[in-house]
Amino acid sequence: MSDLPVIDSATIENLKALSPDDNGEFLKEISEMFLSDTPQRIAELEQSMASGDGTRFTRAAHSIKGSSANLGAAALQAAAAKLEHESRQAALPTLQPLVDALKGEFERAKTELRKLTA
Repeated sequence: MSDLPVIDSATIENLKALSPDDNGEFLKEISEMFLSDTPQRIAELEQSMASGDGTRFTRAAHSIKGSSANLGAAALQAAAAKLEHESRQAALPTLQPLVDALKGEFERAKTELRKLTA
């Protein structure tokens, strides 16, 4: 587990401020997009690791990093950044522990986002 927050409250407040009169609907909408897209990107990580496609793997990690940053999922963003960086230097099969860590951070972020948008 990371020392970073699962969800950065300042980012959430900034997102809420973009549509202050919508009763949290904008935040809920972008959270749902994130929660439906990220498992697809994680599947891409696993598929590209299995096929040895380093470019696709790095791109999927980069995508997770960016979407996590947009939503304030700081610990997940850090895990994705590490995975993206390492994918450029290490053999993909050696990155499985980092993929597993990223999956754990996604589950934590998903739990917190669901609480925030309930």
